[in-house]
Amino acid sequence: MVFAKRLREGVRRGDITCSVRIWQRPHVRVGGRYRMNEGEIEIDSIVQIGFPDITPELARQSGFLGVLDLLKIAKHGKGENIYLVRFHYIPPRPAKGQPSKIKARQP
Repeated sequence: MVFAKRLREGVRRGDITCSVRIWQRPHVRVGGRYRMNEGEIEIDSIVQIGFPDITPELARQSGFLGVLDLLKIAKHGKGENIYLVRFHYIPPRPAKGQPSKIKARQP
């Protein structure tokens, strides 16, 4: 799943945990992990919804100013089915041999 550049930081911070997509068929699966520039997202759920379900609140949860702002980005290709995709962000793991940013407890 690809996010508009302006949304990526919100996804990484955990502020954005859902996305509305207009597809012919689902392009992701529950439990699937999808790479971002840094880290990845894991899909928690995907549910088909209707236009009345796209509320201003849902648009804001998805990182948009409002419904019209969301709809400008949500449509991908010839799709007519609307999906609400919920996910969580997984930060990148430190490369082998790289020190972890997590400090060990001192005894």
